Amino acid sequence: MRTLIKDGTVITASDTFAADVWIENSKIVALTDPSQRAALGTADTVVDAKGQYVIPGGIDCHTHMELPFGGTTASDDFDTGTVAAAFGGTTTIVDFAIQSKGSSMRAGLDAWHAKAEGKAAIDYGFHMIMTEANPSTLEEMAGLVREGVTSFKMFMAYPGVFLVDDQQIFRAMLKAGELGALITMHAEIGLPIDVLVQRALSEGHTAPVYHALTRPEVAEATGTERAIALAEMAKVPVYMVHLSAQRALERVMEARDRGLPAYAETCPQYLFCSEDDLRGEPGNEWKGAGYVCTPPLRPAHHHDHLWRGLRNYDLQVVATDHCPFCMKDQKELGKGDFSKIPNGMPGVETRLHLLWDGVRDGRISMNRFVEITSTAPAKIFGMYGKKGCIAVGADADVVVWDPAREKVLGKDTLHMRVDYSPFEGRKVIGTPSAVLSRGELIIQDDRWVAKKQQGRGQFLRRGTFGL
Repeated sequence: MRTLIKDGTVITASDTFAADVWIENSKIVALTDPSQRAALGTADTVVDAKGQYVIPGGIDCHTHMELPFGGTTASDDFDTGTVAAAFGGTTTIVDFAIQSKGSSMRAGLDAWHAKAEGKAAIDYGFHMIMTEANPSTLEEMAGLVREGVTSFKMFMAYPGVFLVDDQQIFRAMLKAGELGALITMHAEIGLPIDVLVQRALSEGHTAPVYHALTRPEVAEATGTERAIALAEMAKVPVYMVHLSAQRALERVMEARDRGLPAYAETCPQYLFCSEDDLRGEPGNEWKGAGYVCTPPLRPAHHHDHLWRGLRNYDLQVVATDHCPFCMKDQKELGKGDFSKIPNGMPGVETRLHLLWDGVRDGRISMNRFVEITSTAPAKIFGMYGKKGCIAVGADADVVVWDPAREKVLGKDTLHMRVDYSPFEGRKVIGTPSAVLSRGELIIQDDRWVAKKQQGRGQFLRRGTFGL
């Protein structure tokens, strides 16, 4: 099967050029000047990209499909969630398998393989959440790395569920260093946060906004500093997930200025939403429950700092932390007690749409847009060369991006299985007109066109950390 994407402008993390993109089966086989087209013969499928941009498929390296949390389960599974991702221009996700307390990482990974196999519409990989770093767990790490699960997430938050102490984090970092694996950190100190939560509830403060008011910026900044210090002692890289605040970013900047391999992602919700959204509306403060995520949304002045971090390479990635819960029956579990609102927001489908607004208003370049949404996560998480680039030999995960096409975001215009959108009614300019996954045209003009949907995605064995 031969496919030609013709007359488009190719945008990579470093270059912008006019080219035809030739695909055979699942791989990119040639990038040629349009004048050479006649000499190269015909194609079985032709995608016209005139006036549009040709970019590598998005990589969302932080999703939580079908995640059990807070007495319920995230509303998107690997079927609905990956279909939604594809409609938004994302062709690869890296989700989080979870080691249950007292159980093995192998059991957790097997459970997540079972969730994804036969369901995923696009390619997927796994990180492993470590809830314990004891001798047997540390021994397991090598086997998982050999199977392509080359990054491990640890939490300083959620006591009794995910939280691990500094000694366990340090031991895991040392082991990761031996294996070439990468430790990613939820860097937010959870024990004092729990005290603040209990105090707020005892004082009768139950509204959603108190989720933010009991998780102050200093908790994230301190956790970030601690995580970097542990990584520096272990002489290993470290990656901060979902960084939300100025002071946490400053800790990463200081570490990078000293030459330390400290990396961080932020998420669209921290660039476009704020603490004000958590306050809801007059007469309907409960609407704020739809914006409860962790770390919490910050006051709007943090937006400029995070955008500056993206421009200046102090933040490397924008992922979503996609973890949707419906307002009805799920978020409602926290009515009368903000601490019981399931933490998470939908975002896997809207990431590229929203970030393109940053290109349109001059906050980031088109090349930087490609880098933070695809190339950088591919490099950091062991996928580059196969994913995250428009290059000969790479997987033909390609998006044709129409910079003039308009879309109104909302629960009825998007494909995520959730009963609200944080961006309801927001008009965006710039959407995918075509999405190819491993050379197969799967989305065209906002329609699923591939013969198969469920189960066409493949598990991605990732390499070790290579930066």
